[in-house]
Amino acid sequence: MASRLSGLFGNSRIAAGLLVNLLSSICIVFINKWIYVHYGFPNMTLTLIHFVVTWLGLYVCQKVDIFSPKSLQPTKIVLLALSFCGFVVFTNLSLQSNTIGTYQLAKAMTTPVIIVVQTLYYKKTFSTKIKLTVIPITLGVILNSYYDVRFNLLGMIFATLGVLVTSLYQVWVGAKQHELQVNSMQLLYYQAPMSSAFLLTLVPFFEPLSGVGGIFGPWSLPALAMVMTSGVIAFLVNLSIYWIIGNTSAVTYNMFGHFKFCITLLGGYILFQDPLSLHQGVGILCTLAGILAYTHFKLAEQEEGKSRLIQRP
Repeated sequence: MASRLSGLFGNSRIAAGLLVNLLSSICIVFINKWIYVHYGFPNMTLTLIHFVVTWLGLYVCQKVDIFSPKSLQPTKIVLLALSFCGFVVFTNLSLQSNTIGTYQLAKAMTTPVIIVVQTLYYKKTFSTKIKLTVIPITLGVILNSYYDVRFNLLGMIFATLGVLVTSLYQVWVGAKQHELQVNSMQLLYYQAPMSSAFLLTLVPFFEPLSGVGGIFGPWSLPALAMVMTSGVIAFLVNLSIYWIIGNTSAVTYNMFGHFKFCITLLGGYILFQDPLSLHQGVGILCTLAGILAYTHFKLAEQEEGKSRLIQRP
């Protein structure tokens, strides 16, 4: 695994893409947390801004021939657009309500939930080794959450809903790409404006439109600048994810994700003085071990599958 990553960093073009993804993925977590803690900007409105900026960015990309849009029937992606809204809103609410450590570890539960969803509803089979990695991941998340001195029930409800909706979204993205024969950027190009329209109709019912904390409230220039910066970085995160997966593989992206996982946790404790107990430290190591084991076994199975295809007469 280490040799694969060192080989990737030897290619300057891919290294640049990984660096953009690293910086943008870490920055988006810290900037959003900063916006929630210091400005109290409404969550759904921030998500709506992310969607609009992402769509505008993709519009520019297709105009300069980075990708070619493909016409899709809106009815084919309605559920996908709704789940896109749900997973971003709930994960942002989790970030707003929890410490960065708890938020980050809760996201790790996406892998076990995807395994369960694909096993129960898509009849996909996983090896025993892959299934066993669910144990340390889940145990680590439980340990960290139980001993988090800033634990709150509402935050865990948001985190749980975020994991469930994110898992469904990731499964559906793969299924829709195969069904509609489109790549991720083509799918997101139609998803983003539809998701924006859904959120636009919901925002007035859940968030104030005016006054302190309202969408059109008396926000300072630094607050607005941070919000717009957050939107641009969200677009860079999405764009770099698709670029990395397109030029390497989804497995490589996940391997690189472990590095971001550790840096984000460390940054949370340094920048926001999130408390960390010994039990939480054990939980983090346990979850990280499970994630690394999952990636190692998944990579080995893919390599084995490729070698069988090559050897087949």
